[in-house]
Amino acid sequence: MRIGVISDTHNYFDPKIPRIFCGVAHILHAGDVGLPKIIFELEQIAPVTAVEGNTDDPAFRYSVTEVVELDARRFLLHHIVYPTALPDDLSARIARERAGVVVFGHTHKPFCETVEGRLFFNPGYAGKSRFGMKRTVAILHSEQASIRAEYFEL
Repeated sequence: MRIGVISDTHNYFDPKIPRIFCGVAHILHAGDVGLPKIIFELEQIAPVTAVEGNTDDPAFRYSVTEVVELDARRFLLHHIVYPTALPDDLSARIARERAGVVVFGHTHKPFCETVEGRLFFNPGYAGKSRFGMKRTVAILHSEQASIRAEYFEL
């Protein structure tokens, strides 16, 4: 299964996204979405699970944390995650949900590491170019025995 992963769009839908995400079964958005129209645009490609980021307007009522099962794997989405310094409540939630993959954003930097048996994954930053930062999205290739990340520069 191919899963599109995006974060930190900050109200910008890059025109390259539909081509990159063409054929994905699901899209995970790890927060700092912007207006709900971003989710609507993504939903034209595939079903979307999204969470609230620290810059999102609470009036849009994005969830702070979401859990979704895809291809027999449990994915937990939460915007601000520091994999080696999890707060107790988030650590407990990850364990309780039996999440095998934790998807996050916020740092604007790609991250893909297994920590204590869980994959922690950040697709990078998909918003408008700022400060010369590299802009990326990703596809997670979920197979029975493994999961593999592929990053795409915008």
